Amino acid sequence: MASILKVDELQGIATTKTVTVTVGASATQSLEQGLCKAFIYQNAGTNILKSFNVSSLVDNGTGDYIVNFSNNMDDVAYIPTSAIQPHNYTSSNVMIIHGTRNDLDQNTDHFHQKAGRVSTSTALDSNGMRSTVHGDLA
Repeated sequence: MASILKVDELQGIATTKTVTVTVGASATQSLEQGLCKAFIYQNAGTNILKSFNVSSLVDNGTGDYIVNFSNNMDDVAYIPTSAIQPHNYTSSNVMIIHGTRNDLDQNTDHFHQKAGRVSTSTALDSNGMRSTVHGDLA
């Protein structure tokens, strides 16, 4: 019979952020490092369908958004990863999306989402944009 561990909270013994998980036979990983720190699922405009650690969404124009965090990231070395559901998908209407950090401003409280049409490089809103953020929280 497999063991089941039920707890409400995990803490490292020596310091916080030190819970280690064994992955496979011998590889280990910091539990906190492997967790998503924020996510957002939105449709066109600023309608947030689901989110975690997101305080607000700013619409800067067609296909251009700023996602504000509820809890800031520790530094600018976090990784936003995004995906998009295009309007009326056809081979000439393939869309791209990217989440970016503005390293010049050294922002730890938000990131940008941008969507556009590959064939014409024009900005385009989408039926659904999804992003996750990995890195360290402040």
